[in-house]
Amino acid sequence: MRRHFRFREALMSAGTVVILLLVLIAADDRVRDQFSKRVVAHPSAELASAGRQVRDFTTVIAEAARDQSIGHAPLLIFTLAAAVLVLFMLRT
Repeated sequence: MRRHFRFREALMSAGTVVILLLVLIAADDRVRDQFSKRVVAHPSAELASAGRQVRDFTTVIAEAARDQSIGHAPLLIFTLAAAVLVLFMLRT
């Protein structure tokens, strides 16, 4: 029972990260370009330089997230506060 709960929580966390990544891909051209270069371009040839590609892609995602959060700071604060309130509501 407890193992099932942990698995479900891990799956929900991974799903959240995937949703965030998809939103960034949809919202930012830089992330979309980097994603299409990594996924659509020759995957077998690109496997050799996977470490560098992951680092470059992570850098682009971090920059895009920072730019989006600066541009939409009030909405980000509201969303964070709403998430905290929902968590407190679900805990009680």
